[in-house]
Amino acid sequence: MKQLLERWEFTQIGGGEGTKDNEWLPVSTFPTTVHVELLALKKIPDPFLGLAEWDVQWVGEAAWAFRTTFVVEQQKTHTDLVFDGLDTFANVTLNGTEILRTENQFVSHRVAVKQHLKDGPNELVIHFDSAFAKGRELEKQNGKLNLWNGDSSRLHVRKAQYNYGWDWGPVLMTTGPWKPITVESYDNRVNDVDIRTRVSDSLSANLSANFSFTKQRGRASFVLKRPDGTTEFAVEEIAMDDGRAVVSRDFAQGAIQLWYPVHYGAQPIYSAEIRIVDEDGNVLDSVSQKIAFRRVVVVQEPLVDQPGLTFLFEVNGVRVFCGGSNWIPADSFLTTVADQRYRDWLQLLVNGNQNMIRVWGGGIYEADVFYDTCDELGILVWQDFMFGCGQYPAYDRFLDSVQAEAQHNVRRLRHHPSVVIFAGNNEGTSPIEPSIPRQCLSDYQIAESLKLELDYNDEKSDFRKTNFPARHIYERVLPAIVEDLSDIYYHRGSPYSGQGKVTTDKLANFAVAVVLLLICYENFGRSSSTGRLVSEFGMEAYPNIRTVDYWLDGNTSERFPQSRTNVNHNKADGFERRLELYLVENFKHSFDMESYVYFTQIMQAECLAAAYRLWRRNWAGPGRQYTAGALVWQINDCWPVVSWSICDYFLRPKPAYFSIARELRPITVGMTRKDSTTFPDELSAAKFNIESVLEVWGTNSTLAETQITLEVTSFDLESDYSVLEIWGTNSTLAEKQITLEVTSFDLDSDCWRDQWTKSVVLQPNSSTELFKGPLPGQPVRTKKSDVPKPIVVSARLLDASGEVLARYSNWPEPFKFLNFGNPAIEVKVDGEQVTLSTNRPVKGLVLDVEGEDVKWSDQALDLVPDDAQTIRAEGLAGRKVLLRYLGDGTA
Repeated sequence: MKQLLERWEFTQIGGGEGTKDNEWLPVSTFPTTVHVELLALKKIPDPFLGLAEWDVQWVGEAAWAFRTTFVVEQQKTHTDLVFDGLDTFANVTLNGTEILRTENQFVSHRVAVKQHLKDGPNELVIHFDSAFAKGRELEKQNGKLNLWNGDSSRLHVRKAQYNYGWDWGPVLMTTGPWKPITVESYDNRVNDVDIRTRVSDSLSANLSANFSFTKQRGRASFVLKRPDGTTEFAVEEIAMDDGRAVVSRDFAQGAIQLWYPVHYGAQPIYSAEIRIVDEDGNVLDSVSQKIAFRRVVVVQEPLVDQPGLTFLFEVNGVRVFCGGSNWIPADSFLTTVADQRYRDWLQLLVNGNQNMIRVWGGGIYEADVFYDTCDELGILVWQDFMFGCGQYPAYDRFLDSVQAEAQHNVRRLRHHPSVVIFAGNNEGTSPIEPSIPRQCLSDYQIAESLKLELDYNDEKSDFRKTNFPARHIYERVLPAIVEDLSDIYYHRGSPYSGQGKVTTDKLANFAVAVVLLLICYENFGRSSSTGRLVSEFGMEAYPNIRTVDYWLDGNTSERFPQSRTNVNHNKADGFERRLELYLVENFKHSFDMESYVYFTQIMQAECLAAAYRLWRRNWAGPGRQYTAGALVWQINDCWPVVSWSICDYFLRPKPAYFSIARELRPITVGMTRKDSTTFPDELSAAKFNIESVLEVWGTNSTLAETQITLEVTSFDLESDYSVLEIWGTNSTLAEKQITLEVTSFDLDSDCWRDQWTKSVVLQPNSSTELFKGPLPGQPVRTKKSDVPKPIVVSARLLDASGEVLARYSNWPEPFKFLNFGNPAIEVKVDGEQVTLSTNRPVKGLVLDVEGEDVKWSDQALDLVPDDAQTIRAEGLAGRKVLLRYLGDGTA
């Protein structure tokens, strides 16, 4: 029998700004943390607004207590208190007796308490010490270590590391009972359930279930139910004589439904039910666990014409390009994240054509609903252990805590078909651009940069006595736990190359390369900026203007990009310099608030789309799967902020979300233009020829060869695309059916357009090169003063019926050099359908309305003549559609 404890009070120990001494205040929700309750009581300002973050720092440095009383309704042989999660340093007393001390936010605790209970009300009190203060004490005792982001004491504390502040998050040190607390009374119970589903390379399957019991008397049953609820098989009588039971069943190929990632197949979820009864048939306990059958292999094999190995995921024999996002905690105050909010976030990811999410290791092992939803939607999960950007210790007390944390969470997550990899530590980047320092480093990269003891060929040492002791965690403790408790693949870190290579090795990167963009997006796809699977890369941008106005909280005097309030809502070091560097290199832009939001968003959209486009090109079939995936940093925010997210705190997508979605469609088209310079006279630098070369390719993530038509249209941006209007008159009294014939002649060589088509075949599950040749309309240049013509090239892939499967427009860059002209953009609204057309090429079209935002189906559009695009506008409600685009006269 389970009883959830819900009626709680809290107080600040010794009194202070939160409560008076010995004043207990009612808790509004449970589970909860202190900030949430103080906000509900209006005792602190909202730290998400203005500069108020800095007015609540005392909360995380104070000690707090929570208490409740409860009556055990039905006494059984055993009574336990179960604490699913306490944040973080807690001392728990029951009726005045200490029953538990905790120091790890990520571990649950079950405590036998029957001997401490009394008839009538029982008082449970939880005293929380300041994690910040305790961390400083531990650091003083065990030594200061190197890190990036937050206070160095965090390295000694097993708590969500982002609470200490990150380059996208505030410093908000939470504390409290952040997960449910229950009283459980029972005579016998299922203690542990380990259900493994294994699928062979021939796609036959096996299920094995191991479970244990508190007592050895009685009997157990096991039932496997199909996704439709019917029974697949059942074992009704299982002996419990030794306190453990094992069930095993084999399935021939095709006898069981296999789970696939989204877009590759269905996601059938089975249910395993275990029940134990006493000698009289009375049910004592039952456990249900959702499972699925799939074969996941990390393939590392030689490449045809590059050194190193692949690093790719193969599911049920199908190799999958992993296009997705990184995930940070959805809020600074985790108990406010309802189940539906998790589902909305993950549905947003799937709607954006993404199939993988990486749970970043500076946050938390996510809520059960997160993984359940990933299972249901077919999202592959890359799961980090909670270590990031630091030189972690490995003294005994710390290792004991880490081991308990890893065991608990591997057991909790191992049955989810979505979880396909555990990574030991994270995150970081290769230092691409030497002129811009890169602070965000993985634990291995910190060791490399500090020249710590790090021999990648050493596979035997213990490492605890070295100056990089955390290697013992990543290479000894964690892999042993993952191997013992699960069948999930373990990788030591991200980035981590393996095979004796340093993390920054580009040509022989055997596993994961992580790239955060520090230079212009044109560099994506070059050998120096790629990796076998790019688990992190990104570009900053402002969120929706409504989100900016939210944190400004009505303070219009701060409504400009360089204001103190806006600066406080961007935590990245040097962000003003970096943002402006990217902007000034590419755009002619202005500084009013709306314009600055627009230009940073378009920059982000262009950058990230280019990255996905070029890396998907690297998925070129067996032996040439040079890049097997890319996970953008990041999909979400934990508060309203300027960050690398592609959707803001309020789930409002930025334009980049849509540009990525287009690049991750099943079929896409991509182009690049490159200048090739040749010198007829090798002794002369004054005589040369510059030829612009156009390359076109297509991608196809389906498993079938696809016959389509490639259509390529080129426009001279400086041509006069005047609108022609034609009408007829009829003075008779009868309707006339006639034929209109219009013939156009180009009498002006400046008015230029070129179009050609080609029948092509896209190879299955790969990219296919479609064309390479001179850029249409671009003459060979022989002088640096020969300004290249501003040729815009539009490519479309059409099926047999003429439906557009993919489109992309390649523009000359940088955009700041272009004269965009004055396009006549036609907007036709039909309810919630908006159709857009133009008489000349348009770049970076973003739609908006006055008032509440609209849910747009697409944004950051490029338009060209004779290619109208229709998008959905949920919630438009007859409002006027407002347009922003490059060259619209606002800059």
